[in-house]
Amino acid sequence: MPVTGDQQLLKQLNRMALVRQVGAAPGLSRAALAEVLGLTKSTVSLLARELIDEGWLAESDLLTTGEVGRRATPLHLDGGRLALLGAEVGIDEARVVATDLLGRVVDSVVLPYQDPNDAPGCIALAGTGLIALARRLSRRNAAGGARRVLGIGIGLHGAVDEASGVLRHAPHLGWRNVDVGAQLAARLAGSPLAGLPRYMQNEANVAALGEFEFTPQSATDPLVYLSIGYGVGAGVIVSDRLLTGLRGFAGEVGHAILQVDGPTCSCGRRGCADALIGLGALLATVLDEERPSYAALETLVGRVEQGEAASCAAVDEAGRQLGVLLNNLWASFDPMAICIGGPALRLGDTFIAPARRVLADYAAAAVLAPPEIRTSEFGADAVAVGAAALARYRLTRPLDR
Repeated sequence: MPVTGDQQLLKQLNRMALVRQVGAAPGLSRAALAEVLGLTKSTVSLLARELIDEGWLAESDLLTTGEVGRRATPLHLDGGRLALLGAEVGIDEARVVATDLLGRVVDSVVLPYQDPNDAPGCIALAGTGLIALARRLSRRNAAGGARRVLGIGIGLHGAVDEASGVLRHAPHLGWRNVDVGAQLAARLAGSPLAGLPRYMQNEANVAALGEFEFTPQSATDPLVYLSIGYGVGAGVIVSDRLLTGLRGFAGEVGHAILQVDGPTCSCGRRGCADALIGLGALLATVLDEERPSYAALETLVGRVEQGEAASCAAVDEAGRQLGVLLNNLWASFDPMAICIGGPALRLGDTFIAPARRVLADYAAAAVLAPPEIRTSEFGADAVAVGAAALARYRLTRPLDR
């Protein structure tokens, strides 16, 4: 994309660079921002005034610096006037959230599917949730006025072609080549959301962006987010870039082989992480469930909490295999942190503690310090909040398409 001579693009690049810097280091003054960004003070002052008027930024109380002259005014992201919408088109339900610019959830709705095999119906349901939240946001905010929605993000369980909006394959839903972008656009037509920027990505990728954009550890880079639900996936961020691969399949670590001649995976291979760690395989082994569900997961969680021996042993073994996968991700990406999220966290330390021990053993053998292993703070909303983060991520990086 050409930059030289395109004044509008240059201005937007500078505006969004200012937003990102304030988000990363809230409290900087205009003069400090000018120095960090390499812009003139007058340019930063002009852009800051525009962004304050539009609801992106807000001013804090004046800082006393001890220097002669006008006292500095700190800037921070404004959490009260704008909103981002994020939706998870999940396995059993559509989960939709509205967040402020800081990732704080200001409204949400969960809509269970009537038929998970009905892809158009499930996508339309997610659109219904988005419209409902947009209408509620248009009526009130913390200050008593309306919030303006900036953009929409969608998290999908499968391989996604972000440019075309097509979900190539969602193995745990049985969907193939579903044009989510077109179907969602049709559902939003005529609503307050028609024409707004829309972005979609794999669920692990958006959850990674949620951790990257919206948490106090947002300076963590490289970052790997490991999503463990019915299947296993990862989102990887390196040097401020989300790695998606040639065809959008990057991060499909559920089909990394952990055990030669291991159990058969849904993909046809043997010993995949999905078949050893994923909740779909774990629930099938312990409960003989043909189709995983939240109800089945709660049954397994209950057995583990009660100390039922067979269930605890199966979860412990899955946790040990998780430790092997953590080591492989560490060796592949050398991240500052690996964040674990997804419904499997409901299994608690019975699942996570064995993984930590296995990783610690590998690290000790190599005489190296392992990366930080942490769990997502967004809980069940991790993908939906991450989808909202996808919208902020794309909107604030005008050249990153």
